[in-house]
Amino acid sequence: MTAETLEALADVEAATVEVHDVHKWYGTHRVLDGIDLTVRPGEVTVILGPSGSGKSTLLRVINHLEKPEIGHVSINGELIGVKRQGDRLKELGERAILTQRGRIGFVFQNFNLFPHLTVLDNVAAAPVATGRLSRPEAQELARGLLARVGLADKTGAYPRQLSGGQQQRVAIARALALRPGVILFDEPTSALDPELVGEVLAVIKDLATSGTTLVIVTHEIGFAREIADRVVFIDGGKIVEQGPPSEVLDKPRHERTRDFLSKVL
Repeated sequence: MTAETLEALADVEAATVEVHDVHKWYGTHRVLDGIDLTVRPGEVTVILGPSGSGKSTLLRVINHLEKPEIGHVSINGELIGVKRQGDRLKELGERAILTQRGRIGFVFQNFNLFPHLTVLDNVAAAPVATGRLSRPEAQELARGLLARVGLADKTGAYPRQLSGGQQQRVAIARALALRPGVILFDEPTSALDPELVGEVLAVIKDLATSGTTLVIVTHEIGFAREIADRVVFIDGGKIVEQGPPSEVLDKPRHERTRDFLSKVL
């Protein structure tokens, strides 16, 4: 694979994410209660809120790991996980949903790397499995992505041989390997020792300046202030307020937001 091909693979069109009146409940517990959210192409949206507010569930609904009871999600105008059938929405088949997920990067709290694969093969696996690249091409792409996240010297290592911060950086490289239009981060530093947080945040900052659409659930308020184009505060499954960091974090309008920030700042 030529340098030109690698460059083209790295050139991703940033996606628009639209969440339309999404409701999600488990029994009588309403986790999401009418969420409407639009993330513009290349925008970095940080989602804040107390534990149990619905932040992680919202991310999982966006890539259809969780199916909403009401409402829907679209990315670049394409419905995710469903199709219109008359005036109703019908669930897509598993293969079609997996294809859609291939265009939505997801970085989990706990890395979710394959323990039996090397770092190189963890990153290369998805492009091969989806038929997008041959194994040699995928491995070449993986080497480039690992260099981008500062792990060019770890291609032959296994996840158990890496620190938590290094494993999370591998997970970010793996998310990039399918050239997603948007990357979702579910508290990417929450499972890390404090001294390892900075190395992961630095990689995410680099992505933020590259024009990739990012939606990040985090408890790192300082990081949110530095990186976000928009901060969304969720409580009780509802968006309480949203806006630029200078407004939501420095001059919050809602009492619930002020109360939350007073406890975490």
